[in-house]
Amino acid sequence: MNILTPTADGSNTFFSEQIGEHYHSKHGALQESQHVFINAGLLEAKTGKTELSIFEVGFGTGLNFLLSLDYCIQSELRLNYTSVEAYPLSHAELSATGYQNFVHAAAWETLQNGYTIALQGEAPLPGGGSFNIPVTSFQDFQTTDQFDLLYYDAFSVRHQPELWTDECIAHAASLLKPGGIFVTYAITGKLKRALKAAGCEIEKLPGAPGKREMLRARRF
Repeated sequence: MNILTPTADGSNTFFSEQIGEHYHSKHGALQESQHVFINAGLLEAKTGKTELSIFEVGFGTGLNFLLSLDYCIQSELRLNYTSVEAYPLSHAELSATGYQNFVHAAAWETLQNGYTIALQGEAPLPGGGSFNIPVTSFQDFQTTDQFDLLYYDAFSVRHQPELWTDECIAHAASLLKPGGIFVTYAITGKLKRALKAAGCEIEKLPGAPGKREMLRARRF
């Protein structure tokens, strides 16, 4: 069961009873997504591009997708978005988040109209791109595609340690194009070592509210 929960910045998240953790920071779901994934990730990766491909580990509430799509629509940047989700929220749960208050109508309507389609295949995005959400674990996901940007937004290592192994981090790095960017809210010595071993340069950045630091990496 997932329990809708307000966070400190006025945006909502869910608490997953199955995992035992919130999908986003209690200090602010919107602030965390904007800081970690948009400001530190998308704004860095989009430089010089007219089209952007993003991969997300853990679609969750769809907030990272919505903020990314909203930015790309406003900037006339074509977006292709893929995210794996082993336990997708229901359409009703996504509708209950209230995230329509934080993005333009076109982004919210795209998620509302395309979510069920994306769980089964590809759904269209404004500007000619597409998004899809394979219902599978990240460990089992395979593709020959590579991406400009990867959002690593799994639950924490305490609650989902299987997604923070060296093997999973190497799998994530392999999905990046040369020069592609990996961002996550977490930063540990083990994570840094795994990314370096997978051919990435590491950068520590100030964290979102409630966290001192976060990590950004770029594949050689």
